[in-house]
Amino acid sequence: MRYQSILRFLSVLLLALSTMAAHADEVRIKHAGLTLNAQLNMADGKALKDGAVMLVHGTLAHNGMDTIKNLSDVLNERGFNTLAINLSLGVDDRHGMYDCKVPHRHKHLDAVAEIAAWFDWLKAKDTGDVVLFGHSRGGNQVTRFATEKGHAALSRLVLLAPATWNRDASAKGYERSHGRSLDAALSDAEARIAAGKGDQMIPGNGLLYCPGADATAKSVVSYYKPDSRFDTPSILKELKLPVLVVAGGKDTVVKGLAERVEPMADGKRLHFGLVDDADHFFLDLYAEDVADLMEEFLSPDS
Repeated sequence: MRYQSILRFLSVLLLALSTMAAHADEVRIKHAGLTLNAQLNMADGKALKDGAVMLVHGTLAHNGMDTIKNLSDVLNERGFNTLAINLSLGVDDRHGMYDCKVPHRHKHLDAVAEIAAWFDWLKAKDTGDVVLFGHSRGGNQVTRFATEKGHAALSRLVLLAPATWNRDASAKGYERSHGRSLDAALSDAEARIAAGKGDQMIPGNGLLYCPGADATAKSVVSYYKPDSRFDTPSILKELKLPVLVVAGGKDTVVKGLAERVEPMADGKRLHFGLVDDADHFFLDLYAEDVADLMEEFLSPDS
């Protein structure tokens, strides 16, 4: 009897695993000479005509990081299809965290064109309404997509701990991470661009989380030239579609987000949610809290 019970358990487990596999696929498209990849996870009983949530990761990260994967799993359980994309960052068919040994040729707003390419792919698959989600820097990039490009299929926006910016903090952070002044780095990069050498690699310049990394002049300028549009809260007013901003109460990366966004929220165009004990990455059960807020926001009555 015990042997039969074990066999029955294993049969059920194998069936469950095969069902999960049937609902999850890595998909690829071509864009600007590169292969882009994404994880498409279908909720049980749902088709793409029922819509999808497109998930965009943060700085130098990927679609398999816990923040994205956990949320995708929880959303699937709640009946939402998800497409978690990997931004290429200039690397063909990129997977995993960006390798800092790889020279940086990517630019901050490359993400906008790649998001657009995935929207076109979803449209070609007759997908219903698409909710666009971005975490951290991805939150700024999806907001830039919505305000500067847009797509007919885009219905709503969800921003999880979206990036903020101010000039002094950016300059201090760069010097702390890379051991030289941001003004000096920008002057060097901008001079190269003016000389028609924007694609020239600057050895050891450093970029983002990669001290000492090689980076092109255009890449350096794209991430560091002072621009108020890096500050996501300051451009929320430009959005014409409903948006949900979620902050973590213990987030030490994006500081002061709740204090800035909550007073702006009207519960109609701009919604705000706070997960009290979550840090910047909303790991483990905090994904459930984020999904609760999203499910309420995405309900037909909201």
